[in-house]
Amino acid sequence: MAKIAEVVSRIRGQVKAESQDAFVTDRYIYSLVQKFSQVLMRRQDSVNKLMKFNSIWKSLPYVELIEVDKVEAQCSGIKSDCTFMRTKHELPNMIEGFWGPLIRTVSSIDGSEVLQPTQPSIYLAMSKTTSFRYNKIKYFWFIDNHLYFPNLEWEAVKIEAVFDSDISNWQCDNKCIPYYEQDVNIPEFLLAEVEAQVLNIMTAGLKIPSDDADNKINPHR
Repeated sequence: MAKIAEVVSRIRGQVKAESQDAFVTDRYIYSLVQKFSQVLMRRQDSVNKLMKFNSIWKSLPYVELIEVDKVEAQCSGIKSDCTFMRTKHELPNMIEGFWGPLIRTVSSIDGSEVLQPTQPSIYLAMSKTTSFRYNKIKYFWFIDNHLYFPNLEWEAVKIEAVFDSDISNWQCDNKCIPYYEQDVNIPEFLLAEVEAQVLNIMTAGLKIPSDDADNKINPHR
């Protein structure tokens, strides 16, 4: 998989933009890459074509949880005693898919138990059914960059998702990789299209009128 720095350098080289030009900073170029990749990946997610591309999914091996009340978890309608847990810290930014943040799995630390995604309203409706007490499935939902977990007493979970921000602090074992040396979380079959769209935008933005053209529109020449 290509590195962020490689993609930025390749685009910069094709538009022949100077690195000291404030308009075409590495951050600006990569922001365009992220913008167009999210649109294309959202489209692919709508037809369930992203799950098989293992290279784009990154893992947070230990995400600490804390206990919160049911109001914060948007499940105030629960009447029975129910322990709600939440990720202690805000999660790194994830790419938005068609159905929400691109999360492939949320599981126990050892991966032996996998949780199912849902919504507070759906969970509340399920909890009111007579058969719910026999339901052994563990659930989670996403609100404001946090995951919430009803009836869970774990200290931490493992999360696998497509992130569009630096997650090295979540994975570090004294071998942190600089952000621009990390992989671009874009499937290879989409990367060429993303680069083409970025080039179109940058080429249009960097076009400078020729001397002859300038002479024709400048009344003082």
